[in-house]
Amino acid sequence: MSSRHLVDPELLPMLDRLPQVALSQETLPAFRSRETALPLPSVVPNAVTRRDVAMRGPPGAPDIGLVIYTPAGAGPFGCIYHIHGGGYVSGSAGSLEFMHRPLAEQLGCVIVSVDYRLAPETCFPGNIEDCHAGLVWVFKQADMLNVDRDRIGVMGESAGGGLAAALALLVRDRGEHRLAFQVLTYPMLDDRTCTADPHPFAGEFLWTPRNNAFGWTCLLGHAPRGEGVSPYAAPARAVDLSGLPPTFMMTGALDLFVDENIDYARRLIRDGVPTEFHLYPGAFHAFDAWPDAQVSEGARTNRSKALRRLLGRQGTQAA
Repeated sequence: MSSRHLVDPELLPMLDRLPQVALSQETLPAFRSRETALPLPSVVPNAVTRRDVAMRGPPGAPDIGLVIYTPAGAGPFGCIYHIHGGGYVSGSAGSLEFMHRPLAEQLGCVIVSVDYRLAPETCFPGNIEDCHAGLVWVFKQADMLNVDRDRIGVMGESAGGGLAAALALLVRDRGEHRLAFQVLTYPMLDDRTCTADPHPFAGEFLWTPRNNAFGWTCLLGHAPRGEGVSPYAAPARAVDLSGLPPTFMMTGALDLFVDENIDYARRLIRDGVPTEFHLYPGAFHAFDAWPDAQVSEGARTNRSKALRRLLGRQGTQAA
């Protein structure tokens, strides 16, 4: 049964405009090349400065690209370390300037976006180690970046949300630093969703069960739901979520990830992590990118409010 009748009417034009793609090894190159053809907002110049830097990657890996947005003002600033989405197989940091530039100005914070290596060319743990190396660089270079080490958090959408959640676990477990927050937008958290009983309504649009299985297989290098999958690849596999930073999560009721997102938020709360969770009826994957729907605008506003609050949070931070 189609779930189109459950879609918020203001989001239906988004479905009609965006093509449904069945991902495979054969279609992946075309999918990657079409990313820039999507109807994204224009980059609006403002007082925020952009700087692209290359830093040394993990041992034996190539350099990592970081895109840094710095607002006008004296600082020191809070910092959002952002990880882009794309099903683990596509996307780039620099393509999100339309979002990062106004957000850095609106929140008065530095945004650092990381270009991690994509699957299937690089399987786990290459991507999460890239993300970790970039975050460590931000902590080490905080003075140069005019960033307050006590106000550095992670943020991501979809696969980027999964990597942000995995990075929060990795930072907690390695114990070198403390994050101020994690902001997870319909995060891709659980490889086991690929083999779970199909949801009667969620997952029909934009990011489908087939594409999900492809993304996870590329990331893991083998079929999903196997034994021994690391929580740094699939954060939902983590047994203990205690000690993670204050969390904001949001997802759509028609998103393929709705059940795994609800369960992760429930477990965060049960393990004592301050957690704010928003569920939007009639919304599917990536709904917040559509400019002409009240549900999308409301979601963006709620996330910005949460970020403003979390960026102001002070905590104990290791150097």
